[in-house]
Amino acid sequence: MSVKERIEGKLTAALAPVALEVIDESHKHAGHIGHPASGHPGAMSSSETHFQVKVVSGAFAGKTRLARHRLVNEILAEDLRSGVHALAIEARAPGE
Repeated sequence: MSVKERIEGKLTAALAPVALEVIDESHKHAGHIGHPASGHPGAMSSSETHFQVKVVSGAFAGKTRLARHRLVNEILAEDLRSGVHALAIEARAPGE
């Protein structure tokens, strides 16, 4: 299972989103520190390191932007510790 698929599965299970888009942007970061092809010490082992998440879920209703981002980060905490280097989040409630 790819990192992208794992992220999609975790967010779907936790948030029951009405819309979800997970975009792998890792290719845009080739050569950067942390990217496997960079040759830098400490580079990640997976080539899937940078993602953009766009999610619409009723779970975000009444929550601040910060609370929404914290919720997504909590759901994906294991992935953020084990290889996901960057995560851009767009989290909205339905109708926003």
